[in-house]
Amino acid sequence: MSVANTVDIARLNLLLNELRLPAIKVLWAQFAEQSDKEGWPAARFLATMAEHEIAERGRRRTDRHLVEARLPAGKTFDSFDFEAVPMISKAQVMALAAGDSWLRKGANLLLFGPPGGGKSHLAAAIGLALIENGWRVLFTRTTDLVQKLQLARRELNLEAAINRLDRFDLLILDDLAYVTKDQA
Repeated sequence: MSVANTVDIARLNLLLNELRLPAIKVLWAQFAEQSDKEGWPAARFLATMAEHEIAERGRRRTDRHLVEARLPAGKTFDSFDFEAVPMISKAQVMALAAGDSWLRKGANLLLFGPPGGGKSHLAAAIGLALIENGWRVLFTRTTDLVQKLQLARRELNLEAAINRLDRFDLLILDDLAYVTKDQA
């Protein structure tokens, strides 16, 4: 490798950092070698790099949304026993998981039933499916959310707290229970 080539590689890495293109920074050498071997036109090489960058950004975004959603672990449609709860239509639940119509309209979804019926499991599974489809979701116990909002109100940060919640397309409020009321 020549000195000029080494300088170009170092400069390229700096440029890719500055442009915030981490996937291209990792993959460009591998694809450049393949491109040289197979005689790709420049446009194909560039398109391949851009496709990988976009895919990696989508994966990282989904990972971030999964972390911020705070979904309970292991609550998926695959682990839910639809046969144990025959009054729940798997087809209807899967349609809800697509989320396109009801979330865009701002509709609510309420799950009622006795303890141990799988309401939290289904809600989390729907949330997971929605995240995988690009939606932002937050799963929280209702009492925890009320306490956080009460604290924000006392600290005069209620508007900011509500604005943070507004970033989500769906709030899953689990375990609607009695919360001790204060004067506020």
